[in-house]
Amino acid sequence: MPSNAPCIRKCAACREHAPKSELIRVCRSRDGRIFVDDTGRAEGRGVWIHPTKACVDLALKKRAINAALKCAVPEEVAKELYARI
Repeated sequence: MPSNAPCIRKCAACREHAPKSELIRVCRSRDGRIFVDDTGRAEGRGVWIHPTKACVDLALKKRAINAALKCAVPEEVAKELYARI
C-alpha cells in the first residue's frame, strides 16, 4: 500500500466506505465517556458516520452507534452530530 493512500473507514449507517477525512468519529473512551472525536485519533472504541442528515438519522434509528460502542449514546452526542451536518 502506498504511504499516501487515504485511510478508509465504513459508515455505520449506510455501510459505504469513505476516507476518514469525509467521516465523523464518535468515540467511547476507556473511562466510558462518549464524545465526538474531532481528531479521529482519540484512544478508545470508535464508530464512523457520514456528516449527512440521512446517515445520522439512520445511525440513530438503527442504533448503529449504540451497537458499535456497546453502550447507549447520550442525547448530547446526537445533538452534536446534527450540529456538524
